[in-house]
Amino acid sequence: MHLEKLSLINYKNILELELNFSPKINCFIGNNGMGKTNLLDAVYYLSFCKSYFSSTDQHNINHDAQFMVLEGNYQRKDLEEVVYCGVKRGQKKNFKRNKKEYKKLSEHIGLLPIVMVSPADGRLITDGSEERRKYMDSVISQYDRKYLDDLIRYNRVIQQRNKLLKDFGSGTKYDEDTLSIWDEQLVHLGAEIYKKRKDFLHKLMPVFQEYYSVISQGNEIVSLEYKSQLHEHGMRDLLDNARWKDQVMQYTTVGIHKDDLILNLGKFPIKKMGSQGQKKTYLIALKLAQFEFIKQIAGFTPILLLDDIFDKLDSNRVEQIVRLVSEERFGQIFISDTNRDHLDEILSGSALEYQLFAIDNGAIINTES
Repeated sequence: MHLEKLSLINYKNILELELNFSPKINCFIGNNGMGKTNLLDAVYYLSFCKSYFSSTDQHNINHDAQFMVLEGNYQRKDLEEVVYCGVKRGQKKNFKRNKKEYKKLSEHIGLLPIVMVSPADGRLITDGSEERRKYMDSVISQYDRKYLDDLIRYNRVIQQRNKLLKDFGSGTKYDEDTLSIWDEQLVHLGAEIYKKRKDFLHKLMPVFQEYYSVISQGNEIVSLEYKSQLHEHGMRDLLDNARWKDQVMQYTTVGIHKDDLILNLGKFPIKKMGSQGQKKTYLIALKLAQFEFIKQIAGFTPILLLDDIFDKLDSNRVEQIVRLVSEERFGQIFISDTNRDHLDEILSGSALEYQLFAIDNGAIINTES
């Protein structure tokens, strides 16, 4: 799969642009704040129906404009796919595939698999468990539509159950039967989601460890630990045992919405022990493993987006990453960097077709191929 053409109108600092891409390597070079990351984010948006950096669509519209438009022309399994998104301020987004509007945006997820590697990934290490659950959910949802549907249903049931618990706390008569209705749904949905998260991480772990070993040249050992209350108890027992606590707290205190990923370097959390370079290596290896995993499941190669990935890495690790991404198995790649030397090293080390775009203030000022 690859993106042939991208059209943008009023997307962040890009007023109007139309680009044709190489099916292999595409590089964006320019200073910070010029629009390199915005171009990669636009590619991401057309796969996930949202920005990688902001869930609020109004923030993605150029501040002097009232609307934005994105359109991508793809080759996918020898078929052409045209994906369109239009957003007007204060209105619902309009998302179409081959001129047909989706009834639900979730129907689009997984059609155009993509993996983004960005400095923003640091949130996986520094932020709370919600970020790491989002990571698991975003990967699994790209290849398992039922998982996404179950997750959406689970979150809606949690909202309804929490509302009921708050009503009890504010004086509404306690209703065991109504609470049990929500519990039954959580038991089924929670068990399904837990099973698929556990299976995903079991399969991802060895691939992740292999990539980390290559980039670090075997100097460190890493692991991922799936933390879940369902390891020890079934969802029904968890809910029954927490019934009194949930009434006191007025929200659901147990379930898969409390899951977490423990990111370890050696025997310790990388958040506490890792250097900047080790943390970045960890995240890059995790995303490359994700890429490999989705590729095997989907049966075709996802698009890989690499946004400013070389900063804070020593020359040895940069060299290993350059060698990896120069291999043909990665299909279409989009890379942004402020340092032309990094891009030249990738391009000179590969015989693959490429396009290089120099960008300034949201406009392309030069191209090479």
